[in-house]
Amino acid sequence: MNCSDVDGVLDAYGDHELGPEEAANVRAHLDECSACRDQVAARAALAHLIRRVPYYSAPDRLRVAVATARRPARVPPRVLALAAMVIVAVSLGGTTVIRTVRARQTASATTAAAREVVGDHVRALMGAHLFDVRSTDQHTVKPWFLGKLDFSPPVLDLAPLGFPLVGGRVDSIGGRAVAALVYQRRLHTINLFVWPASDSSEAPTDSRSVRGFQVRHWTRDGMAFWAVSDLNDLELEQFVAALNR
Repeated sequence: MNCSDVDGVLDAYGDHELGPEEAANVRAHLDECSACRDQVAARAALAHLIRRVPYYSAPDRLRVAVATARRPARVPPRVLALAAMVIVAVSLGGTTVIRTVRARQTASATTAAAREVVGDHVRALMGAHLFDVRSTDQHTVKPWFLGKLDFSPPVLDLAPLGFPLVGGRVDSIGGRAVAALVYQRRLHTINLFVWPASDSSEAPTDSRSVRGFQVRHWTRDGMAFWAVSDLNDLELEQFVAALNR
């Protein structure tokens, strides 16, 4: 099963409505796909929060009015107002739950992506696949990606600012092909991962440290950017600022 297949049955999987064989196929996919595991966790969190939403029972006056009224129009206006207040309270509670779940989903997805880009950074440094194209010329690196990706990554020459471009490669993050641009700062390597953002709105820079590496994430012009390096915090901030000038 692929991510699209699993996404269509995640609700049924969470409710234990799948047959044994299909459930086993979903579990096998989840063992290999962190993005789909995050979706399962988010659905479980939403179910947990919904169960915690307070239950508002109808007041006795409303119960009596409904039981004895011959026509809906005879329900006292005060009772109708009270019922409306209850509905509004429940709706506001539901809105808060949805916002909380969305915020948790975003944070969870960002954390998972940060771990994955750091893992790819380390593997590229340890292995022989740091470059598919090796060049300091942005006009060589950028055209190289044509036909290899379904988007065109922005490629900047930052050598005048102390961060020379040294090449690039096609990598994989979350099961999709992404551009990995390689920059240098003295003996330090910076991997800049780029792919189309899922949200068109621009997000502020997310700064964190993962396994001793500095990580920066931001979105701009419809693209998601992830910079990873063993540079110190200040110099990686300077790199990000140079890219966003």
